[in-house]
Amino acid sequence: MTLDPYTSLDAPPRAFLHRLNPLAKLAAPLPFMAWLLVVRDLWTPLLFLCFAVVLVLVGGRLSLRRGAALVIGIPIGVFVLSLSFGLWTDASRVDSTAVLFQLGEYRFFAGAWLIGLATALRLAAILSLALIPGLTTTGPDFVRSAVQHLRVPYRIGYTALAAYRFVPRFRHDLDLITQAHRVRGVAGGRGPVASIRRSFGYVVPLLAGAIRHAERVSFAMDSRAFGAHPTRTERHLVPLRARDAVFVATFWLIGIVLLIVAARLG
Repeated sequence: MTLDPYTSLDAPPRAFLHRLNPLAKLAAPLPFMAWLLVVRDLWTPLLFLCFAVVLVLVGGRLSLRRGAALVIGIPIGVFVLSLSFGLWTDASRVDSTAVLFQLGEYRFFAGAWLIGLATALRLAAILSLALIPGLTTTGPDFVRSAVQHLRVPYRIGYTALAAYRFVPRFRHDLDLITQAHRVRGVAGGRGPVASIRRSFGYVVPLLAGAIRHAERVSFAMDSRAFGAHPTRTERHLVPLRARDAVFVATFWLIGIVLLIVAARLG
């Protein structure tokens, strides 16, 4: 059985976004994310937000739980952020618009809400575009692709990859330490004070485990002559294929069309 570096254990192997090169998924939305930083209308971020969500749902084949969180969470987040940003808007700029609600002497104008909505939609659209590579790319694949195609020095790339692997290691060590403390009855009790006290008790064992793990990684890298040569042979290749170029070109074409449509609607 051949291990496909594009295949994720969390996603079906036929989900096409998971099988694209990570750099292609990063290059496709990047220009439009930069453009969304400067636009001020409502239609541009709204169209890109809808496009990004549909693309992630269809191309990423997310689990039902993640898909529901995306579809339900984004509108709620946009609504809450639009009200929050609108509250900070200078009322003198929008006092000619309709009053949405009034609390005592404070009046919340429709113009303030629209300004807040535009800001919230821009933020949501940028984050949704970032989810295209974020939800369909693994850290190791991105590092491998950057080393192979962007000529990032492998000493930097794979050192970052080793540091990335520390995260699940810390989680595993923390679970073991928690279970050991629970079995031995160390730092028992309930409530926030007991929880904080237990957290301080985890620091020293976690630090000792991290030092031991870093030492083992350092010895392993030295024994394999890591960094002794300017290049290295890659075990897992993450190639750039024709479908990656087609994806980027199609994404840019759709993005330009959305910009034209937004300009006409605005």
